[in-house]
Amino acid sequence: MFAIAKEIKDIIKWRELLGQMVGREVKARYKQSILGYFWIILNPLAQMLVMSFAFSIILRIPTNAAANVPYSIFLFVALLPWNLFANSLSSACGSLVGSAPLITKIYFPRTILVLSTVIAKIIDFLLALTVLIAYMIYYQMPINLNILWVLPIFFIQQIFTMGLALFFAASNLLYRDIQYLLSLLLTLWLYLTPIIYPADIVPERFKVFFQLNPMAVIVNAYRQAVLGGGAPNLTSLSIALVVSFIVLLMGYGYFKSREKIFADNI
Repeated sequence: MFAIAKEIKDIIKWRELLGQMVGREVKARYKQSILGYFWIILNPLAQMLVMSFAFSIILRIPTNAAANVPYSIFLFVALLPWNLFANSLSSACGSLVGSAPLITKIYFPRTILVLSTVIAKIIDFLLALTVLIAYMIYYQMPINLNILWVLPIFFIQQIFTMGLALFFAASNLLYRDIQYLLSLLLTLWLYLTPIIYPADIVPERFKVFFQLNPMAVIVNAYRQAVLGGGAPNLTSLSIALVVSFIVLLMGYGYFKSREKIFADNI
């Protein structure tokens, strides 16, 4: 924990560079694009509409505990955080490889390269969140103070994401197969997380696997806070917090242990 605290101090010292990298990451993605930043909203909206049609109209997947909630909102409350998680890992995985000139020429905390991609995806997430807000207003979904639980849940998710992002970024620089492995892992992980279906319909004998999946706990916590009108399961959320911190410590430790040979593997 002391090493991470020191790393945070170094990042704060280099905050101007971090801000420039985040700005570059956001601007470069949609440079010379006709629709520009509208793609940030259009992509998740199109994904939500297609998945809602396929799973609520054709397959008729129930929302069970949230039966009075339109499936599009039920889906989007989980899909947006999942997209943030998956997109953050995918971008972070290639962050070191894509910044080869910086790594070989100047010194700065290398964690900034990973952190900047994660922050850029958070900005995308906040913009895409306007679609969910618009849907909730349209369907007149009730909101109470329990929605504030979203803030600590989001914090736990980012701790978990950052730990994995550091690990995959360092691993991909050393072994380029990692980016393909990550793509496969995220595809499988999507279906093993109750995003397109409610956790209620998972057979009892398989629920232990979902309890060991931090993203399953996080997704359910979002739904409980936003749609259920109550507090999330604090026991499950506490376990997710502990697991997320362990993942962060392990990811950071692996990243720092390989940092000295980054330049040799560009």
